[in-house]
Amino acid sequence: MAHDTTHHESNTARIWKVFILLSVVTIVEVILGIIKPAFLVDTTLISMKLLNWIFIILTIYKAYYITWAFMHMEGETKGLRRSVVWTAVFLICYLIFILLTEGDYVYEVFKGGYKSWDF
Repeated sequence: MAHDTTHHESNTARIWKVFILLSVVTIVEVILGIIKPAFLVDTTLISMKLLNWIFIILTIYKAYYITWAFMHMEGETKGLRRSVVWTAVFLICYLIFILLTEGDYVYEVFKGGYKSWDF
């Protein structure tokens, strides 16, 4: 019987790295949500506060990194990585665009007095 001589590395350091990175990003989001700096709240970019854009970008980054780390995408071929990760990023960005466009339209309709805010 042949002996299996493959050596399995411990992923403890990698797990801690992923945990620390995701924790830092989450802590930054929470601190920004609590403090709400005036320059981020008062600044508008494409009909939305800059603080909201920062939240969206950090959330997309976390989703990307979770896919990269927990679905083991770093060890896959470039084509598979792109097809999985970039498709998800595109769909998330598309969903955000649709929500912001429709939300702004509904807000303008109610603001213009065409409908009342009675719901």
